[in-house]
Amino acid sequence: MNETPFSRSELMLGAQVVCALGKTRVAVFGTGGVGSWCAEALARTGVGRLMLVDGDCVAPSNINRQLMATSQTVGLKKVDILAERLKAIAPALELDVRAGRYTRETASTFALETYDYVIDAIDSLDDKAALIRHALSLPDVTLFSSMGAAWRLKPFAVRQSPFRRVEGDGLARALRQRFKKTGGLPERPFTCVWSDEPPCPPAAAGEPASSPAAGAKGSLVTVTATFGLSLASLVIEDVASRLKSPSSNPPVSGL
Repeated sequence: MNETPFSRSELMLGAQVVCALGKTRVAVFGTGGVGSWCAEALARTGVGRLMLVDGDCVAPSNINRQLMATSQTVGLKKVDILAERLKAIAPALELDVRAGRYTRETASTFALETYDYVIDAIDSLDDKAALIRHALSLPDVTLFSSMGAAWRLKPFAVRQSPFRRVEGDGLARALRQRFKKTGGLPERPFTCVWSDEPPCPPAAAGEPASSPAAGAKGSLVTVTATFGLSLASLVIEDVASRLKSPSSNPPVSGL
């Protein structure tokens, strides 16, 4: 077999799956400690089109866990730096780069119906709930959502399950409360990546902190990256499973 950037992926997945991934379109909302690793994994596995959505700039506190955060990128827009990196990895990758937030007001500008998969790696509860409802309203779009990765130490505790089976996660609990107040829980099931490790107490509880931003949460790359790579794996596995099960509803790109 000729050496190509995706030769090893093809050995693992087969030529048909790699070809299908090249036609797959994924929208990644949030490119922080979870979403940035998800986007890179998808690019390295040959996904054909990615939309990157994040309105933030790189901050010094991002360097401990976010893929594109370095001492040289502080102050720059996250999506721009990440897009540059992904194009260097996969020059043929189509990118739609959005330096802004997903909100109820901006929802219609993202054309989610033209994507096969939506990755929810958003922290904001309001925006997250709105994105989940929006994506689930589109029958040909598959949603994978990240729950809380903060205050966790053990990457081995990261797992995936339907949202209704997520337990002990504060973000999932807050989402359920929000859904119940705004029309009820979504009827359509969706898969989440989450940790069954109980949140760890802050290590700085008995010692002075280094002036963290208000509301900042402790987090480690070993866990956030595991969340992101797990989300990417769900996309890859789903594309492969659709090819093996023709009865499955195909993504909008007709895989």
